[in-house]
Amino acid sequence: MKQFVFIAVYLVAVTLPLILSWIVGGPPRSFWQEFASGLGILAFSMILIEFVLSGRFKSVSNGIGMDVTMRFHQFMARAALVFALLHPLLYQATPVGGQRPWDISRQLTITTDFSDLVTGIAAYLLLPSLVLLAIGRTQLDYKYETWRLIHGVGALMIALLLLHHTIYAGRYGGQAVMMWFWLAMTGVAVGSLLYVYLLVPILDKARPWRVKTITRLTPKQWEVTVVPDGHAGLSYKAGQFVWLNLGHSSFSIRENPFSISSAPAAGPQMSFMIKELGDFTRTLDQIKPGTRAYLDGPYGHLCVDGRTEPGVALIAGGVGLAPLLGILRQLRLTSDPRAVKVIYGNRTDKQIAYRAELDAEDVTYVLSEPPADWCGETGFIDGPLIDRVFSDEECRDWIFVLCGPAIMMDIVEDHLLDRGTPADHILSERFDYG
Repeated sequence: MKQFVFIAVYLVAVTLPLILSWIVGGPPRSFWQEFASGLGILAFSMILIEFVLSGRFKSVSNGIGMDVTMRFHQFMARAALVFALLHPLLYQATPVGGQRPWDISRQLTITTDFSDLVTGIAAYLLLPSLVLLAIGRTQLDYKYETWRLIHGVGALMIALLLLHHTIYAGRYGGQAVMMWFWLAMTGVAVGSLLYVYLLVPILDKARPWRVKTITRLTPKQWEVTVVPDGHAGLSYKAGQFVWLNLGHSSFSIRENPFSISSAPAAGPQMSFMIKELGDFTRTLDQIKPGTRAYLDGPYGHLCVDGRTEPGVALIAGGVGLAPLLGILRQLRLTSDPRAVKVIYGNRTDKQIAYRAELDAEDVTYVLSEPPADWCGETGFIDGPLIDRVFSDEECRDWIFVLCGPAIMMDIVEDHLLDRGTPADHILSERFDYG
């Protein structure tokens, strides 16, 4: 239900400028010119709303899930790109030379002064570059922080360029009502950046944390534990995540999203299971106890609190164990009566973390490259494995919580749906900011 409300609000927001333009518009032009203007208006409004879909607003991402928010953000960015690229190509050829003396109000034509069009041309070139950089981020050899800075600055430049182009070169944007409306929408977009990069860091600075311990779990995985420094800590639910900043100013962009592996019932200190994947994660062994840290959150909806299903299935691949471990610990610390089963997949046995703790549970380990003496499941987490671990009744009635590689979650989700698991009994979250 929340997703339908979200989509409805989005559709209203992106089409409102189009509706207002139609109301205040002048005499009709040819179909293709009107269609071109409509695509341009939609593209601009979609680009401005993309700022709010960045995943850093809890009222949006916590309600429908970070993975849904980000996938929607990515899809609509691509749609806006298509609309923007088609926008100038659909106009019928008009002579150059600025505004027409017979059409000062621009009701029939638009200006062709290069000074008014150049900002639109610049945005036309920047937008595909920004989208392509986001799509290919994982294939490009540069740091996450670098991509984040490029993405934020590039999006801001495009928004400001399009604002100028819309007001000075557009038939509808020059209308007083539309000019103020576009200024207001752009203000909201820029305000969202100020919220994320200025207001949130100011609030975080007043609530610092300190690193308590850094512990190696496996050859490539670490546990980082932080404690509040002079405050009561953070209110969160098991399964959520935060943006973690270790050893830098609260205004630094060197922060990354990590799931919380500790349980709220365990007290104010918080733990994170982190895998070495690049960026600063390869320098975790250099971080000392006492290092200043900042947390922005919590985010996410990967939570089973208040659910009424009789059992909880936790299915993790690799470091995807982190949020599920937090859920498992919370269930145990609160003496939750629900039955629990865990499936935990890795490539080798040396990658299995928290084994002593997990061995006390109903856990199924899966290795894709098992040693010769391995007695557990082999291969990957797939449909046949789900069938061996869960009965038809469990698939129908339990809540399933998934975290791990996207391909694993896609396979498991599809199989559970085929076996009759209701869609609202499947929780998953993907960390993808491309």
